Amino acid sequence: MERDSQLELYGRVADRLKEAHAKVRALQVPEGVRMALSRKLLVVTAAAKHDLPGAAKRLDRLMKDLDEGRFPEGD
Repeated sequence: MERDSQLELYGRVADRLKEAHAKVRALQVPEGVRMALSRKLLVVTAAAKHDLPGAAKRLDRLMKDLDEGRFPEGD
């Protein structure tokens, strides 16, 4: 049962990561901001390999920030 819930969470995180990447690509923001957002997505992806529930929470926060128009400062 635990394995099934883990696989389900993995699928949801994978789908959300695809959605997040598409949102970042579609944003009309300076390149530095887009790069900062891409780095955040890479961090979430890496975290998912070791801490799937934690990565899901980080991704939820990132998606909320994107939806609310809160972007990191670019370099």
